[in-house]
Amino acid sequence: MNDELLLRYSRQILLPDVGTEGQERLAAAHAVVMGLGGLGSPIAAYLAAAGIGHLTLVDFDRVDLSNLQRQVLHGQHDIGRLKVESAADSLRRLNPGCRLSTLDRLLDPAELEALCAGADVILDGTDTFASRALINRAAVATGVPLVSGAVIRFEGQVATFDFRDPSSACYHCLYGDGEELGETCGESGVLASLPGVIGSLQATEALKLLLGLPTLAGRLLLVDGLTMSFRTLSLARDPGCTVCAQADPGGTARP
Repeated sequence: MNDELLLRYSRQILLPDVGTEGQERLAAAHAVVMGLGGLGSPIAAYLAAAGIGHLTLVDFDRVDLSNLQRQVLHGQHDIGRLKVESAADSLRRLNPGCRLSTLDRLLDPAELEALCAGADVILDGTDTFASRALINRAAVATGVPLVSGAVIRFEGQVATFDFRDPSSACYHCLYGDGEELGETCGESGVLASLPGVIGSLQATEALKLLLGLPTLAGRLLLVDGLTMSFRTLSLARDPGCTVCAQADPGGTARP
């Protein structure tokens, strides 16, 4: 690590739990950010700033005026552009040393699984249950840790699913088939700053995963922006989950 990099990341390297070895681990890491909107913007920005060596940005959408209230990687001049292009430009200005790959289309399950297999961590910043379910399946299939977040109105949540632990729950364990998750920010609204809070927490979880530090795995973090309260709930694996636990003839869940 040269003098310029030591200076750039000095405040992080000073942490005993990081040091130069940890910083080098981050530089060697590949993180996939699914969605470059309200959550994906702070996720990608903080991972790039922290020194993640390779970011893959995935989003097929284009910047719209209604996005600008909360999607901070994009500006007025980006309206109509692909979000991955706008986001990549912002991240290059933030940290030109971060390698960026972009995908501006919907991925089929096989493509998504192949993408996840080449990553060290996956961060879900999408806003539909269908997308989250597909990403979860790919993460489970490849065993790559997944950091999931969601926001609506004044509320948010974060969960880390570390599939390197055979007892880890997955997103499907938590929400099943998701019939009750029909609301979106487009229908119910969201406070501008709340995706920044949740996305920053997701980035923090990803950095800790890559550094080998304790994470939220096994818990669900719930954030209420109105009362400014944070609480966690235990999150156990569902032995009957159709995604992460298949029972053998003797009824024992497969790790």
